[in-house]
Amino acid sequence: MNLILMGLPGAGKGTQAERIEDAYPIAHISTGDMFREAMANGTEMGKQAKGFIDQGQLVPDTVVEGMVKERLAQKDTDQGFMLDGFPRTLAQAEALETITKDLNKPLNAVINIDVKPAVLVERLSGRYICKNCGATYHKLYNPTKVPGTCDRCGGHEFFQRDDDKPATVKNRLKVNIEENTPLIDFYQKRGLLFTVNGDQDIDLVFADVQAVLKKLN
Repeated sequence: MNLILMGLPGAGKGTQAERIEDAYPIAHISTGDMFREAMANGTEMGKQAKGFIDQGQLVPDTVVEGMVKERLAQKDTDQGFMLDGFPRTLAQAEALETITKDLNKPLNAVINIDVKPAVLVERLSGRYICKNCGATYHKLYNPTKVPGTCDRCGGHEFFQRDDDKPATVKNRLKVNIEENTPLIDFYQKRGLLFTVNGDQDIDLVFADVQAVLKKLN
């Protein structure tokens, strides 16, 4: 069972990735972990990537794709894998198609956890911090017990980090939507795309993911 897991920031992709990893004997491959592992192991592609990173440059697609091929060739992917964070572009998706064909490990499904952007803005921009003691809250998931009063120190002044402000969140989502849309079209045309409603309880999202995975067995 070879998968790609997709979802915009705040859609709950990380949580679902953990649950899939716990429930199925497949390798979870996130791009961040893959980079760190390749560089730590001193693989050929890891050395190349480190050279670019050390110079403060972006790692070229050819090197990223080489690292993906190295990783997918490892034995722990023989029972299956789940890619998280790759591909990000159409060119990478096309390269992955070639890689999986060369390794005889074709993709079985692309699971897209779908949540409306307006809901994601609310989720991602809901965090606020006590100016006095630094306690962190969320207006939806972890509000103060008494409105406007910090549970920890009793302070009344709060602030938002720039990354959490609605305008910043909207821009971040816009960039991700622009990246994801061509990929969704690409995998839809290949009959690999399964869309799961991420705007529901975490357990219900995972139940829908499992329903997709059962179809593959």
